[in-house]
Parts: sequence; structure tokens; C-alpha cells
Amino acid sequence: MVEMYCRHHHGFAKLCESCVELADYADRKLDRCPYGGEKPACTNCPIHCYSPEQRERMREAMRFAGPRMLWTHPYLAIRHLLDEGRQPPDLPKTGERS
Repeated sequence: MVEMYCRHHHGFAKLCESCVELADYADRKLDRCPYGGEKPACTNCPIHCYSPEQRERMREAMRFAGPRMLWTHPYLAIRHLLDEGRQPPDLPKTGERS
């Protein structure tokens, strides 16, 4: 999604420095997410891990790229739509074993 946004708004074939920074930030946050592979869509997540500035930047990129994903990556777009309806699982309390 960030690549689509950057290509259209910044006109580069590859990600510009600002968009590389945003994509790296998102990757770091996903790697550290306590939900792991069960992570819900950000709109349904009780943990807001992005800083307000980065959250707004990602929201802007997703608003642009989301509708266009159906044409360029239909499988990923449908999978993302299905994920939006998923609620987060309960996290184990501190000190409990899973």
C-alpha cells in the first residue's frame, strides 16, 4: 500500500526516503506486536502502537491505496477486508503461561 501511495503522490519508481521510513516503522511495529499472527486490523486493535503522526501518515496511504488494491492485488485486498471484521484474541495476563 505504501508503494502504491508513494508512486502516485511522490512520483518515484521506488520508495522515497519518507515512505521507506514509514514502511520500516510499520514493519518494526508488526514485528513487536503481542498478537503476532493473530493481529486484527488496526481499527479493531485495542493496542495503538503507532505514534499519532505515523498513524495519520499510514491512514493517508491506506485511504489512497485501499480501493486500488482490488485491481492490483485482489487476493490481498479481500484478505484485508476479512481481517477487518476479526476481533483481537485475549492476551495472556502477565505471568501466565499459554
